[in-house]
Amino acid sequence: MLDANVLLYAANADAPENAAAVELLTRTAASAEVWYLTEGICYEFLRVSTHPAVFPRPLSAAEALSFLGALLERETFLLLAASARHWKTLGELVAELHHPAGNLFFDIRTATLMREHGVRKIYTSDRDYLQFPGVETVDPLAG
Repeated sequence: MLDANVLLYAANADAPENAAAVELLTRTAASAEVWYLTEGICYEFLRVSTHPAVFPRPLSAAEALSFLGALLERETFLLLAASARHWKTLGELVAELHHPAGNLFFDIRTATLMREHGVRKIYTSDRDYLQFPGVETVDPLAG
């Protein structure tokens, strides 16, 4: 799983993290390994990358969609969606957490989708994922 922050750093040439994020995306392109995104992660990328108050040089909607499309057109990139067991899995995950609330539910949704589909690893610089049982976090931007 690739998190939105990794995609955003790769799309922002001015970010200090850009080189590491681009290197990871280059590796995904050359790999036979399957990589995952969620609709939520894609929409978060679209929201932030096109927002002039958040992104230093915002992308147009067409540019942002093209960036994601270049990933999702690969056979080794899959878009995870909720299954019939999503709400049950969500309830189980929430029961394992200590007072989940607020913005954490965006990451809880991703962690729930990962659990549903047996995906254990997420490439992210978001430390919130460390609290989810069964999720291995890899920070590709850490020195």
